[in-house]
Amino acid sequence: MLGQLAAPKNLCVLHLSDIGDVCNSVAAVQSIQKQWPHTQITWVCGKEEAGLLKDLEKIEIISFDQSAGLKGYSDFRAHMKGQSFNILLNMQASWRANSVSFFIPAKIKLGFDRKRAKQCQWIFTNYKIKPQTKAHLVDDFMGFTQALGLTVSEPVWDIPIPESDEQWAHETLFSSKQKPIAVISLAAKKAECNWHVEGYAQTADYLDQLGFRVVLCGASTAMAAQLAEYICQQSEASILNLVSKTSVKQLLAVLKLAHINLAPDTYLAHMAVTVGTPVVSLYAHNNPRKVGPYLYQKYVASCYDEVIEEQKGKPYNQLPWGVRAKGNDLMDRVTIEQVKSKINLVVEDFYSLELETKGELKFESRF
Repeated sequence: MLGQLAAPKNLCVLHLSDIGDVCNSVAAVQSIQKQWPHTQITWVCGKEEAGLLKDLEKIEIISFDQSAGLKGYSDFRAHMKGQSFNILLNMQASWRANSVSFFIPAKIKLGFDRKRAKQCQWIFTNYKIKPQTKAHLVDDFMGFTQALGLTVSEPVWDIPIPESDEQWAHETLFSSKQKPIAVISLAAKKAECNWHVEGYAQTADYLDQLGFRVVLCGASTAMAAQLAEYICQQSEASILNLVSKTSVKQLLAVLKLAHINLAPDTYLAHMAVTVGTPVVSLYAHNNPRKVGPYLYQKYVASCYDEVIEEQKGKPYNQLPWGVRAKGNDLMDRVTIEQVKSKINLVVEDFYSLELETKGELKFESRF
């Protein structure tokens, strides 16, 4: 812990990937920015993440290109030559981040406590944040705010969306059908974390019956595109398929206009949190209390607790926090009825209020 610090001239944030984790850390960085408004902040991130962060107000974004191999490190080292920071916040415990941090000159290099400083991050830092147990990732990152002697408040996100992208999303979603929007987010980075086609298709039908316009969104990958195609084939709903057809900011704009987002363990769930869209999330391998959508734990459809106890012989709260369950078919244990019940809960909690404000349209409630 550093104690109470005077506002430094500058600080550097190191958090390379992935977009979901970066979404979880933005609130902490923006909290620091509000309390130290005259401190120049530089954020070192990955190429894809730079597309999301590039419009953050008064924050310099430096993109590190991992795909460039040794040239990426060489280019980054050259970029850092002659620079100096008062503080480095190393928010990513990984060998890659450790290697990059070596080239960032800073008097104070703040990282995770020894227990959470995986991949030997503790060697590359000279100060540690306060240990936490059973914390969500958002709270982990807020620990950096606390370590600087600043006030830790409820997380608030403010990721700007260009007007052109908001206009595109509005025209795409509402030009032909004046309906509330339900986004189904595809696909998780690991195939085993995706739900099955039947589940997505039947849920799309259910959302359509409730009066939502169903929209598929997802990463620009062959896996996501194929999954979207199968869902469209099996569903009876009229689905708008935007998978692989959006930039990251267009995707954020779509999620902002949506009234509900259905997502497995994927970065789109965390993007939805940053724009205040309720998320029904599906978990089997990871503990959603640690990595699930921060504001919407109430709407998690999960079989993690049962699975991890079967595999480890102890309940999750007696195991190392966030231990991962293993298996290729675990998501099959998340039932369609579970998901429908969580959708109903979101509708009960948000429908009458949210559908009057989202997308600047008014909808008649059917509930």
